Amino acid sequence: MRTHHRTLWLVLLTVLCLTPIVIAAYPAIAQSGAGARLWLPLTIGGGDLSRPPASPTPPLDPTPPVGPPTPPPATPVATSVVPPSEARAYPRIHLPRLAADVAWEETSVVWFGRITPSENGVDARVGYTEDALLVRLSIYDRLLWYDADSPAADDLANWDAATVYLDTDPDPAAGIGEGAYRLTAQLRWWEDRAAYEATHRGADGGWQPADLGVTSEAGYRGEGAPNSGGEARGWVLTWRIPFAGLGLPRPADGEQWGLAVAVHDRDAASGAPNPDVVWPRAMHADDPRTWGAISFGLPAQGPASGAPGGTVTVRHGLNGAVVPDGHVGGGAVCGDGLDFWTAWGEANYAGAMPVNVQNQDDIADWPCFSRYYVTFPLETVPAGKRVLSATLTLRQMGSSMPDEAVPSLIQAFTVSEDWSEATLTWNNAPQARENLSRTWVDAIPFPEDWNALPAYTWDVTRAAAQAVAAGEPLRLALYSADGAYHSGRHFVPSDTEDWNAANRPTLSVTWGD
Repeated sequence: MRTHHRTLWLVLLTVLCLTPIVIAAYPAIAQSGAGARLWLPLTIGGGDLSRPPASPTPPLDPTPPVGPPTPPPATPVATSVVPPSEARAYPRIHLPRLAADVAWEETSVVWFGRITPSENGVDARVGYTEDALLVRLSIYDRLLWYDADSPAADDLANWDAATVYLDTDPDPAAGIGEGAYRLTAQLRWWEDRAAYEATHRGADGGWQPADLGVTSEAGYRGEGAPNSGGEARGWVLTWRIPFAGLGLPRPADGEQWGLAVAVHDRDAASGAPNPDVVWPRAMHADDPRTWGAISFGLPAQGPASGAPGGTVTVRHGLNGAVVPDGHVGGGAVCGDGLDFWTAWGEANYAGAMPVNVQNQDDIADWPCFSRYYVTFPLETVPAGKRVLSATLTLRQMGSSMPDEAVPSLIQAFTVSEDWSEATLTWNNAPQARENLSRTWVDAIPFPEDWNALPAYTWDVTRAAAQAVAAGEPLRLALYSADGAYHSGRHFVPSDTEDWNAANRPTLSVTWGD
């Protein structure tokens, strides 16, 4: 753990929280030709999602912004809460039920892949409405290539494309049958989507074309347009999958389906495509037992029944506890000074102050995105006792552009793998095992009183109970599916100096017999 000089960080964080980085705004040009700048505003579902630059905006290769931001609601949309089932394996994504006017920042989010010149990172946002399942993939991809000559259905995956696999059969061991679906869509520019989509249904262990009423929308961001060979920032692919097209009613609260994703990649006009990036990591396309799970409705929150026997508090330095934590991605400065494709994904921020959680739906600003990890030892929970409740508390110490930001919905996850603060990076950080709870976090300026920092909490009872039962530490991650700009939320880490120890990340566990 590093020690930091208080005055230095007061000055630095004041600059980060209050000073925007100004970039030039370029006009949008949707044309090709010798020497022309190629750029297309990102469009999803017919709506223009191009917006002003995030704050702070990456200082390298700015992408031209247009249009005003759309802030998320100050309160979450009402959604079902259900007890989790063990019908399928992990990883598992609990899905919120959304209003018809979808707020993508309220979807559940998971991540996979790596960011290098030839590899893609991916954020997957998933939710559902009364009549459809929604899947959006934000794909960090340097070079964009698609088949501009109306590709054949069996050739879609040989370019920049993605495939979603669904299994509605209650028994994943049943294999590829009528309850399984394969949905593939390719990147495109202005072309009609019909030639760039293919949907299949399972049949006797194989796949047959099927009209399922599924629609997809694709868009890209960056100065390197598709098929130009120039560098872009990435692209986004969104599916709307109507339940009626699958021949099903809206799934009941707590119902589980199998889900898997494969992102296909090509970096040149000719030659073989790159290896797929898949979720889950060990997914096999023709074996639903290797897929992850989605559960309809968010997991139930609150304490378990039983008489409390005591409460333990776990915090770095308290009673000798060691609580490592750290963030990955752009940190609190959007990866300033790093090459985004060769160094950003390998950056380590051991000892960073503050730690940051940030995301948004404009993929052009992915260098600003940041995830947070923290691990709590649980040896102080008495042996043989049952966890009744567990709460994670973080103290907020600033935000990106607080005068322009809107509330951010930050989600808590469990992760299964150990990690080291000294080596933790975006490219080696653990993937989510399960999403647990979510909390709206306001935007605030740099604090004037360190004794009155805002406290935000996440219910992690289920994960703590599992960890205690397994004799393991509680490994957590925080991330968001935010849509708006200026979504960075800065928190006090374990590495803060001892004078600020009370503001370190804290786990409170109440146990009983």
